[in-house]
Amino acid sequence: MTVNRVVFGDCRETLRKFVDDGVCVQMCVTSPPYWSLRDYGTGTWVGGDPDCDHIERWGGTAPVCNRCGARRVDDQLGLEASPDEYVANMVEVFGLVRELLAADGVLWLNIGDTYNSYPGNAGGAGEISRSKPQSTAKPKRATGYGLLVRDLKPKDLVGIPWMLAFALRADGWYLRQEIIWHKPNPMPEPARDRCTKAHESIFMLTKSARYYWDKEAMSEPVSGTSHDRGTGANPKARDGDPRSKQNESYARAITGLFDRRNRRSVWTVATQPYSGAHFAVFPPKLIEPCVLAASRRGDIVLDPFMGSGTTAQVAEALGRRWLGCELNPDYEALQRERTAQQGLAL
Repeated sequence: MTVNRVVFGDCRETLRKFVDDGVCVQMCVTSPPYWSLRDYGTGTWVGGDPDCDHIERWGGTAPVCNRCGARRVDDQLGLEASPDEYVANMVEVFGLVRELLAADGVLWLNIGDTYNSYPGNAGGAGEISRSKPQSTAKPKRATGYGLLVRDLKPKDLVGIPWMLAFALRADGWYLRQEIIWHKPNPMPEPARDRCTKAHESIFMLTKSARYYWDKEAMSEPVSGTSHDRGTGANPKARDGDPRSKQNESYARAITGLFDRRNRRSVWTVATQPYSGAHFAVFPPKLIEPCVLAASRRGDIVLDPFMGSGTTAQVAEALGRRWLGCELNPDYEALQRERTAQQGLAL
């Protein structure tokens, strides 16, 4: 099996081909398209007026332009008509990933949420523009009309991350942990009635109850007064008492253990732009501990939504092999550039 390559096309078809070929990967780290947040421009319009801007009413399995009747054909995930359809597609994708994983393999899944609003947040009763917004007005609508999810109230948080996590658990994955990705430099938001969102979820899921895990490789430095208790700071300690954590044997046991600690479940990693991409990309520092903990040098790391190629870049820098899937061939140049930068610091 040829590794260190990206296969372009629908990731589900690519993953099925990998399964048929007997491919085995040690871990997967990925960030799929978030539901209803971005159109990555992979769709094409069939029929209608070729000079039309094409305004599509949200929903339905075959989007149609309200102006000229053209039909939009698109294989990208993330623009499904409902959260349930999106989750079902993600369960299908990660079911194939699970087939590819070694018995002791791990999946790291970064996923964001969506507020129940009107597509595009700019006019047009329930319409989403694939080019420029047609209006900035926000006309009054009946409750639920034109919303992303009619069964939810306007402004509700949809809850996509945990919907997906529970669905994957029900599909057979072990849902081991939620990691909080804290962003010290979050995207500014115009909201006036809630806090600016400065975090996302990364779910750690495993194929089996027991899995490969290198605790030391992803440990973090100790800071502050985390271990004051080992320096005699405990006023209740009694010298010579075998039950006390300040006795001599305990002091010997903890010698040299204060420099590193088990990594906590909140990871503070700043977002960072990549000059070749028009959107925020996976920060390498976010992927690095995932790769270190769940794979060995020489193992294969999979990313079914490769995008600009950050996963491949980090995998190569850490001595791993990699495989990727990507729908949009426009990212090929970015991926080649990033995987060629072997000296790039993480």
